[in-house]
Amino acid sequence: MLVGVVFLLVGVLGFVPGITTNYDTMEFAEHHSQAELLGLFQVSILHNLVHLLFGIAGIAMAGAASTARTYLVGGGVVYLALWLYGLFIDHDSAANFVPLNNADNWLHFVLGIGMIALGFLLTRRTKPTPRR
Repeated sequence: MLVGVVFLLVGVLGFVPGITTNYDTMEFAEHHSQAELLGLFQVSILHNLVHLLFGIAGIAMAGAASTARTYLVGGGVVYLALWLYGLFIDHDSAANFVPLNNADNWLHFVLGIGMIALGFLLTRRTKPTPRR
């Protein structure tokens, strides 16, 4: 639930001028967007919408351990794939449609590892202690 709420908050903050610098340069989905969340993470309308959707999914899937685990591990895999994508594309090319910068890339790496770890650590089953 907490991860979903954080993604939802980040998605909303990406649309707030002042918290997002260069807000007037925000594009829908291309590398020309110079808008940066907290002056650090390059964002676009699409990038913010993805955060909002990840947040909604996280909140919706938080009701049961199995769906929360699926969200965390699956989302972590998606973020690791996005990290690799960001490492290998030219940030000034049309392929950078999200858009991503170096700060985004390393945040995606940390998010991917963190979400996968949470998915396995927080939802692991423990053996019940026998009653005497």
